[in-house]
Amino acid sequence: MMVNRRTFLCWWIGGLIAFAITIAIGTAITGDEVTWGILDHQSAATAIRVDEIQTQWRDGGVLTLAKIAMVADFIFIGIFGIGGFLGGLYFRAAESVPVRLLGSVILVGAVVFLATDYAETIAQFIQLMQFNGDDALAGFAASMGQAKVLSWLVIFLGPIIAFVLERPWSGSPS
Repeated sequence: MMVNRRTFLCWWIGGLIAFAITIAIGTAITGDEVTWGILDHQSAATAIRVDEIQTQWRDGGVLTLAKIAMVADFIFIGIFGIGGFLGGLYFRAAESVPVRLLGSVILVGAVVFLATDYAETIAQFIQLMQFNGDDALAGFAASMGQAKVLSWLVIFLGPIIAFVLERPWSGSPS
């Protein structure tokens, strides 16, 4: 499947913009009275911790904002994950073998990112909507963290590295 550069870049850059918006919404949750944010909820591995965080959000008046932040996260995951997937396909079609190999790595990274970040966010969202922590869901969400972050780095840095590798270097300044 051939993917053109513009399509890939629209999705990938759109995902980065969605990421910035999601971070901004998530950051607005914390303040003087609310010390735990979305990242704390993601890494909360027990129902007790999830309940503490959600109770603080409710008492601090930011529970609705937390729900909006998680919905924004769902949107970001989709846009950036698709962008990474398209980037992987785009770079797999390159002439350069190293760029093609990096394209494969990006493609796998995108699939892992979509699977792990959606799994984490779904587990979080269920607990948030039920306003009740669940040990199994909390542990599951927390277990996705490392793979999610590593795969995010692959689909963020991979295209940048591939573009650098793709660029023809003359060896002498112009």
